[in-house]
Order: sequence, then C-alpha cells, then structure tokens
Amino acid sequence: MSRRRIIPHGAAPYLFIAPFALLFAVFTAYPLAYSVLMALEQNYGPRQSVFVGLDNFRWLLDDPEFRKALRNTFVFAAGSVFIQLPCALGLAMLLNQPRLRGRGLFRLVFFAPVLVGLAFVAIMFALIFEKNTGLLNVLLFQLTRALPGAPTWNVEFPWLQDFIMPALIIAAFWMYVGYNMVYFLAALQNVSEDLIEAATVDGANAWHRFRYITIPAIRPIATFVVLLSLVGSMQLFELPYLLVGPAGGKDGAGLTVVMYLFNRGFTEGDLGYASAIGWILAMILLGFAAMQKVLGRTETDR
Repeated sequence: MSRRRIIPHGAAPYLFIAPFALLFAVFTAYPLAYSVLMALEQNYGPRQSVFVGLDNFRWLLDDPEFRKALRNTFVFAAGSVFIQLPCALGLAMLLNQPRLRGRGLFRLVFFAPVLVGLAFVAIMFALIFEKNTGLLNVLLFQLTRALPGAPTWNVEFPWLQDFIMPALIIAAFWMYVGYNMVYFLAALQNVSEDLIEAATVDGANAWHRFRYITIPAIRPIATFVVLLSLVGSMQLFELPYLLVGPAGGKDGAGLTVVMYLFNRGFTEGDLGYASAIGWILAMILLGFAAMQKVLGRTETDR
C-alpha cells in the first residue's frame, strides 16, 4: 500500500523558508514600504497626517538643525576614520609581533571595552569629563604641574559644555579602538612573511615593506573596517544621547542625525519628517557602501 504524499512534490523548500519570509515581510519589507509613504506626509499626531509629497525633503535642505546634525555626524565619522582606525592598525601591528610577551593578555585588555554597554560607557565618561573632580582634568592638571615650564591645566576645563564632539570622539575611541584592532589583526595574518623577508634582504626599509606589502595584503579588510566605522558613526545615538542629553548639549554641538530623527519623530510626533530624515541617512549609507565596493576592488578585479 503506497503512502499518501502529505506535502506536495517540490513544496518542501518553500515550507522551510516560509517562517523567514513571513517575518521578513512583516518586520522588514512592510515597515520599509510604509516608511516611504510616511516620508511623503506631514504628521500632527498618530492619526492626523497631510500628504505633502517631496516637501519633507525640500524642508530638510533648508533646515539648519538638520544641517548641524549632519555636520556633527560627519565630524564624528572623520574622527573615527582618521584617528581611531590608524591607532587600531598601529596596535594590531604591535600586538602581532611574535616576540612580544603577553600578546594574548594585551589583546584582551584592548578588546574588553567593547564588551561593556554604551550606557555604562556614557556614565563612566560623564564622570571622567566632569569639572574639578573629573579624572581627565585631574590627571592633566597633575601632569602639567610635574612638567617644568608647562602651563598648568585648568581643572574647570568644560569638556561636556564647550568641547562635546572631542569628548564623544575620545569616548568612542576608548570603546572601539580594540574592536577594530581585532579586524586588523586578522588581516595581518594574510601578509606573507616570505615577501617581507625577501624585501628585507633586498634592502627595503620598514616604511617600504608597510607601503608595498602590508597595505595591499590588508586592503580588503581595511576597506571593510572603514565602511563599518562610517556606518556606525552615521548611526550614532546612544552615547551622545546619554552623555549630553537629547538636545545634543550646548548649542546642539553633540546633536547627530539619528538623535534629530528621534526628536522629530518621537518627541515632536512628526513621523513623516523623521521618515524623510531616515531615507536621507539610508542614501548616505548606500553611497558609502558603493564607495567601499569601488575602493575594495583588487587589481585582479579590474
């Protein structure tokens, strides 16, 4: 007696992917499609909206607060790329030396900050940047006093009042430099020791070996790390929100694009304008991804 076929022939693969397809449609595809419609509306509450077409995007171009948030975000991104990543690469090269003792311990120490939560980091650096009793001001004060002829550091230095963006860059540096270091450590495993030894025998100095051997070998992962840092910087929200408040501190010096999106969408209730901000941010991230794809090409891909 033949058994009945419970599942039609060829339907099994679709049955297995059905849970993912359902979740993707409900929690990703539908919100994305609906956000496009919302970006064309102006909201006056959860149930009051007016169709304005592309006016939200035109208003964004004339919005000084949005331009300030965008400028602050790009400044933070520049700090991540041009300060944090070179230091991460330098740490990776230092900790990749086989003769260095305790390499595993040092790697753990530098990577450990990324394991703590952003709320903890914000609270900790709020105390570090505090006037009078803040650790950074006290250390700089004691250091300048110990150096003969150096001007004494002012313990009232207003990090979180007048130097918010440098404070944010320092806090993010402490948290993520070890995280990026791990990527560079993995990339350095692709550097051929035979090529380095041959170049050394031929008289190449350390800079030439780094420029012509190390950089080409780590280029794919390096471009990925740059993209990762840019995307993370453009999505910056929790650290400045907790460190200086939802307004971004004095004169909005710490206001980021995502903070401004949150304020317009969930504080003021204009979800249409917030959706337009979100799509502008998505286009910027898409541009970074396209740039990474072009820069990440190797000579064999061209």
